[in-house]
Amino acid sequence: MGILKKSFRNRLFAAMLLCSLIPLLICTVLMTRITQLRLDSKTREDGQEQTAALLSSMDFISQALTDSAQRLQDTETAIHGLGAGAGSRLQINSLLFDATDSYRNLAVFDLYDSTGACRYSTRGTVSASLSTDWGPLCGAAREPGQPVYYATEDPMDTGSPLLLGAVQLRAEDGCKGYLVMRLYLAGFHSLLDGKYSQSDILILNPFFRPIYSSQSYLTQTLASELRQQLLAGEIPEDGEYVYSISCHEPTGLYLVLRQPRMFTAGTVRLLYTASLICMLVCILISVLVSLPISRQITSPLRRLMTAFDKLQQADLETQLPVEGTDEFARLAVQFNQMVLALKSNREELLSNQQELNEAQIRMLQAQLNPHFLCNTLDTMKWISKINKVPQVALMSTNLADILRFCISAEEFVPLYRELEILERYIEIQKLRLSDDFAFRQEIPEELYDCLVSKMILQPIVENAILHGLSGVAGSVIRVRAEEKGEILYITVTDNGQGFPPEMTGRPYRRDKDLAKGHLGLYNVDMILRRNFGEEYGLFLEQGDGGVGASVTASLPIRYEEET
Repeated sequence: MGILKKSFRNRLFAAMLLCSLIPLLICTVLMTRITQLRLDSKTREDGQEQTAALLSSMDFISQALTDSAQRLQDTETAIHGLGAGAGSRLQINSLLFDATDSYRNLAVFDLYDSTGACRYSTRGTVSASLSTDWGPLCGAAREPGQPVYYATEDPMDTGSPLLLGAVQLRAEDGCKGYLVMRLYLAGFHSLLDGKYSQSDILILNPFFRPIYSSQSYLTQTLASELRQQLLAGEIPEDGEYVYSISCHEPTGLYLVLRQPRMFTAGTVRLLYTASLICMLVCILISVLVSLPISRQITSPLRRLMTAFDKLQQADLETQLPVEGTDEFARLAVQFNQMVLALKSNREELLSNQQELNEAQIRMLQAQLNPHFLCNTLDTMKWISKINKVPQVALMSTNLADILRFCISAEEFVPLYRELEILERYIEIQKLRLSDDFAFRQEIPEELYDCLVSKMILQPIVENAILHGLSGVAGSVIRVRAEEKGEILYITVTDNGQGFPPEMTGRPYRRDKDLAKGHLGLYNVDMILRRNFGEEYGLFLEQGDGGVGASVTASLPIRYEEET
């Protein structure tokens, strides 16, 4: 089982083998069983026909005794001759022969008087006397006018009758005698011969003991086993023969017909042997067919597994050969595309890591002892106040606030804090540029507490001052904010020179080469994308009417309690 679980080729072979053998096995069993049942049914139908013919023949036994007794009963000479001994012996014997004329080839008929003495016989010599206290005469006396039958206890004694039948002969004044029929082995042979074919018959008495069989050995072998089964209420059954059992009501005898099965156990074994040979042939065919098919399937899979092993070892130069246009060829194409994508992603990752390292270096360079710078600016502020130079004091105070904000630990700050720092920066730029531009902000109060990434507005405004407002009289910078569908849009516009056409568009063209000279915008866009996802960032557009520029930062709306 472990080999089958590990090897796809073995599982394929097992599947093909089962697919070829199971239908054959099922068909063989079903066809064998159906054929066997059909032939058994036909055998039973033939058995019923033969049994009906045999029972009809056995009716001749009761008919012989009944007809003969009725003829004698209707002859007063015979009745009175039995009773008083009157009449000619020859005459009564002739009457007996006349009454049994149609049945003498079947059985021997005897006339007994009321005391049980045999007076006349169709055999020529009279038989021994019979007791009227037991046996056939006693039974006939208990049922006047009705025939009774007694079967032998020893079927091997061919000199004794196999079946005795007796009927009482009566006159108005009572019993006058008995008519006794003796049926011997030869009588049964002549009665039943030709009524069955390719079968064996066995006749049992009411106690299921044999009295006659078509084959003498059956009384020694089959009779005992049948008696045990019948006494137990079981129907005889075996793999070689079909049994039909019927009771002959007039005589009380049981007729057993044994027919050989057309579909014997040997035939079934022969069929199963042939099926086994067919299965072995199927196994051979399955092996011959499955080996090349499994090779066609497993070879591409093995190459694919080898390629994956190389891929796990970071070998991104691995490529699978594309052969044909089937599913394996398509799988190879997709694998090759996946490897190229991984290679591209790794190169992009290395590039991003290099950029991150450079940014970290620049950040470290920019953060060289910022506390020293803040302390120095505080010193400059107090010196300027002492020397009564308020512009220097204001500039140093604002710059110190901006530096402290930059080096603070917070990554996200409320929008109003971002606006406060932006105002500090604007004050410094106005002192530097002698109030050469105006600053407006249009921020709804409900958005003041929105959390934004730290220091995203100052680089955008600085870009507008440095690149847009230079040489423009009456320049104005506006900052607006609005909420649309859980997204916060912060827009910085100016009426300056605008952007070069290659920089505008949605989204912002994140090209580091184009960002040269506008590194602040590039950094802000990178911060927004890394903090909130690729769907956020900067959008650069020309101003209304083609005058000035518009920079919009998009980010999700979040508040303090959500972080």
